[in-house]
Amino acid sequence: MTSNWCSCIALALVVSGFGRTSAIAQQSPSPGELAAALQKKYDGVATFSADFTHEHEGGVLRRKLVEQGSLQVKKPGRMRWDYKSPEKKLFVSDGTTIYFHDITNNQVTVSQMPQGDDVSSAALFLLGKGDLARDFAASFGTGAPDTYVLRLVPKREQADYDWLELTVDRKTLQLRGLTAAEKQGGRTTFVFTNFKENVNLADKTFVFRIPPGAEVIHAGRTKG
Repeated sequence: MTSNWCSCIALALVVSGFGRTSAIAQQSPSPGELAAALQKKYDGVATFSADFTHEHEGGVLRRKLVEQGSLQVKKPGRMRWDYKSPEKKLFVSDGTTIYFHDITNNQVTVSQMPQGDDVSSAALFLLGKGDLARDFAASFGTGAPDTYVLRLVPKREQADYDWLELTVDRKTLQLRGLTAAEKQGGRTTFVFTNFKENVNLADKTFVFRIPPGAEVIHAGRTKG
């Protein structure tokens, strides 16, 4: 599990809860007004589930990897990403500890939820402390006629990404996709479908038990 991969997961969660209709969708909002409307929607969503397609393009040859799966989120900070193709992988956070299970190799990477100065603008949303207008400079990007594309540039430099672009439905403001421009020059895009908001998600959904015989790696620890 690379730091960039984890960062992109966190970035997706920044806005994945946006889905209910807003009155601003019937107007011609400024970038700041749209950001405020999306923030309000996110604040009103406690849980959700969705299907996703995760595309990553990077490297010298600009190779593209496309993966698909489903996710479940329960604020603050609990999430479960089940990657189903082309390989099965599992990413789980219980709000304190983050686990990434490479199922094919039976390898588990364990890391702690970032705290204090280690918390990025994106991760703040997982903790219920983020604010789009406060943390980002917003402008419009180019997209399909039935969407808004909102580009968000962090006001405080981030370690893993330069900017985000959110694509939302122009009528409902439901999130359709998110793109992150990585520091290394790569691009990661999530496309979300089949949103179900404020659904009943049991706490046990976000409990991970390390499988027998798994190789365990503790991120951030040095070998000694």
